[in-house]
Amino acid sequence: MKPRKHYVLLLCVLFCSGMAEALEPISTTIAVSMAAALTGILASYQNIFYYFHECCRQEWISFNKTGLQTDLDEKLFGQHIASRIVLKAVNGFMNNENPKKPLVLSLHGWTGTGKNFVSKLIAENVYKEGMHSSFVHLFTSTLHFPHPSQIATYKSQLQQWIKGNISNCERSLFIFDEMDKMHPGLIDSIKPYLDYYDKLDGVSYRKSIFIFLSNAGGESIVETALDFWRAGRDREEMELKDLETSLSLSVFNNNKSGFYRTSLIDKNLVDFFVPFLPLEYKHIIQCTKAEMKARGLEPDQNVANKVAKDLVYFPKFDRVFSVKGCKTIDSKLDYYA
Repeated sequence: MKPRKHYVLLLCVLFCSGMAEALEPISTTIAVSMAAALTGILASYQNIFYYFHECCRQEWISFNKTGLQTDLDEKLFGQHIASRIVLKAVNGFMNNENPKKPLVLSLHGWTGTGKNFVSKLIAENVYKEGMHSSFVHLFTSTLHFPHPSQIATYKSQLQQWIKGNISNCERSLFIFDEMDKMHPGLIDSIKPYLDYYDKLDGVSYRKSIFIFLSNAGGESIVETALDFWRAGRDREEMELKDLETSLSLSVFNNNKSGFYRTSLIDKNLVDFFVPFLPLEYKHIIQCTKAEMKARGLEPDQNVANKVAKDLVYFPKFDRVFSVKGCKTIDSKLDYYA
């Protein structure tokens, strides 16, 4: 309730109860003063409440473009295409006061290339509480949707979860991990929420963000990266146009993926298919040093080399790309540090 309403309400109570007739003019003045003072206290309490308790307000949800750009530049390695797409997409969306639809990003690539990490960076630069925000919702296919026989139930629950959370805060973030392990057809249940509607049953979904994470399409990305390497071309020469078409087709036609023949792709509701390239030896070195720095240790080149050399690379004899990216750096560093 707004402060002015508190003031009006108190006066209404006084006058409607007949108390105002019994008050002298000076008493009425005192009552009005008390109402004004009470209004100030309530307003102050409300502001204090918003300060300590996360709410769907600008104090808690505010996009930090500089922060996201710095994080992508300094913490994400070997992903020039993904960094550029993510920064432009999120910045454009968050600065649009009247988007036509939710922002939908689909991140693809082999394990350890940075998909989950980028989702975390987005959350940290939009929400004050980052991944711990009550407005950030993470779904993992093998945990939340494990049984094929219960797809009908999952569809209903998923619709209710999304509608309920967006009703609570239109600036909600939904992250779907392991899309390559999701049962085909399940994700189609949220298609209406990603479409170009002003409102559905009185709820607007247009200011929310949906991020899908998947290993599906990774083979297509790796093949393109290998083609560039075999041709002696620098990986930084690769552009989205070199990967996007083959990536979307690969994902759409993968009958073991949650995106198999999905209406989300068929109706062009995915704004960007974001490819994450396989990582090279030099990127593993960067990941290792970054992890050492995060632990409060001085980055050590010798240790970083030992960790990087201990990983498996492919092609087998050329050892160009890390099979698991930077996935196992944390545990390897425990052994070598």
